[in-house]
Amino acid sequence: MSGNSAAPSAKPKVEPSKPSETSFKRKRGMFQKDLQHMMYGYGDDANPLPESVSLMEDIVVEYVTDMVHKAEDVASKRGKLLIEDFLYLIRKDMPKLNRCTELLAMNEELKQARKAFEVDEEKLATID
Repeated sequence: MSGNSAAPSAKPKVEPSKPSETSFKRKRGMFQKDLQHMMYGYGDDANPLPESVSLMEDIVVEYVTDMVHKAEDVASKRGKLLIEDFLYLIRKDMPKLNRCTELLAMNEELKQARKAFEVDEEKLATID
């Protein structure tokens, strides 16, 4: 190892916004139906061009992957990835933050309703 002793021994960091080709091949086509419906809901044609859907899918997968990598960086100090890490990343984008907190509150309400419903079913089963 002559001449490389000053160089860091850690692996070079890969840019999170440039996923590898193999990761795209694995995920391609997974969200196309959902994206077609979303694109239609936002004013596109009922049957958008496959190229448009594919491009949107690439953008979405890249965005989500990038957000997860950033959240992992934030959570690396703690060692555990939490919902709050994602909320921290979008804290300056108020529409996204408000929508996320609304969806999280709705999810909690649904959990409580399911729990109450399961308890009621168990009580009815024991009465019979």
